[in-house]
Amino acid sequence: MKKQLIFAAGILLLCGGIAFAGGTAQGTKSAAPTLIWWFYGSTPSNLKDGLKAISDYTESKIGVRLDIRVANWADAGTRMRTIVNSGEYFDIMFIDLNDYNNFVSLGAFADITDMLKTDTPLLNSAIPSLLWDGVRIKNKIYAVPTYKDSSKTRFFVWDDSYIKKYSLDITKIHTFAEVDQALRTIKAGEGGRFYPLQLSQGSLFDVVYSDAYDSMTANLPPIGVGLHDKNRKVVSIFEQPEVQEKLQYLHQWYEDGLINPDAPVLLEPPKQLLFFTAIGWPAATSTWQVNNGVEKYVVEKTFGPSYSTDSIQGSMNGISANSKYKKEALKLIELINTDHKLRDMLAFGIEGVNFSYLKPNMVKLLTADQWNLARYQQGTFFQMSIVEGDPENTWDQVRQQNEQATASELLGFVFDNKSVINEIANCKTVYEKYKNELLTGASNPSVSIPAMMKDLYDAGFQKIIDEAQRQVNGFKR
Repeated sequence: MKKQLIFAAGILLLCGGIAFAGGTAQGTKSAAPTLIWWFYGSTPSNLKDGLKAISDYTESKIGVRLDIRVANWADAGTRMRTIVNSGEYFDIMFIDLNDYNNFVSLGAFADITDMLKTDTPLLNSAIPSLLWDGVRIKNKIYAVPTYKDSSKTRFFVWDDSYIKKYSLDITKIHTFAEVDQALRTIKAGEGGRFYPLQLSQGSLFDVVYSDAYDSMTANLPPIGVGLHDKNRKVVSIFEQPEVQEKLQYLHQWYEDGLINPDAPVLLEPPKQLLFFTAIGWPAATSTWQVNNGVEKYVVEKTFGPSYSTDSIQGSMNGISANSKYKKEALKLIELINTDHKLRDMLAFGIEGVNFSYLKPNMVKLLTADQWNLARYQQGTFFQMSIVEGDPENTWDQVRQQNEQATASELLGFVFDNKSVINEIANCKTVYEKYKNELLTGASNPSVSIPAMMKDLYDAGFQKIIDEAQRQVNGFKR
């Protein structure tokens, strides 16, 4: 692996021709090094012009230029794994919990533990210590967490027009039993083929278990530890009574026509959702309204805020172990997390073209979809302007949630899967077989759970539980 990484640090073939890794960007005459940064998502149509403006600014500040590469949403994970496994050169890469531990074990990311203190003290202090703890692997830091809604807060989200039409009080709807009553009231009033809860393969109702358990970064949903279980017992999640009770509700909703019948085969849900659950903050309703074509959503908090390793590792950026410019790359990440102007340029594009300022901390988007880099991957939210239409206290809401968050008993724990990697792969295959019907309510949990668990145990599930428990028992925060 190391030989591959070293070899790839030479010449890199690009779509537009040949560029020398770590060299100057095409079309520029600057001698400053150009850092290659990979993101997930969509490529802005005016990326070239935007990069020139960004690079001119970063060169004036810290003497580096920037070359952004984007792996499309559909196969981003596969693309990133190909880059790492082939040894393709890069300087910075967006990473989440699905690949972080594995990439570190492959030696793909640089250890930045000491560099943070000596070379980028502003970055080190700008991000709370709890988040640094959440990205440590064997007490070393290999990625910079994105300080945003890093704690997890769950909301039930309702279309306000139906809430008013049926005189429902969402402040009294927190449990599945209370959701049941509300959905049935709306269904009775609307009748026919109206489905108050619309699900799909792309929007499974995983709230039946996901808020209550720390997944230990195992990336295997059927296993976990109760977030606040001081005994830290590793359990089979779908065999827990409270999870099975929620799944029974879900199945009954499907049977009674409260959920769309094509849910287990539908790839993505329709727009104008009446009810769904979401991780976010109250002001996020403005985004959900636009995305779903709904005039007004109202929300009620049902979980959190809570910090876990998973919630923190949902968005990070690692520096390549083979980067020629590790210190410069870390300084660039520091600048993005501490410089308001650069943060807005990366988030919104070119001032006067893609956005304009209405206030020092509020922007108006001039081109709706032209500059569409995923903002949550880039850097902290707290240096970024809000968008016109969002409440001015949007980031205050997020910051307050983070400050109020309680920590999981396993915060900072990262499961080392080396000894059970085959069993995990086999169990993931089993889970994929059952999840769409189970988490849309289409299958009867009294039948499907025993069948799934038999297949899981046959695939080595108990071995995974035993190994996870052994590691958890040795973990100290």
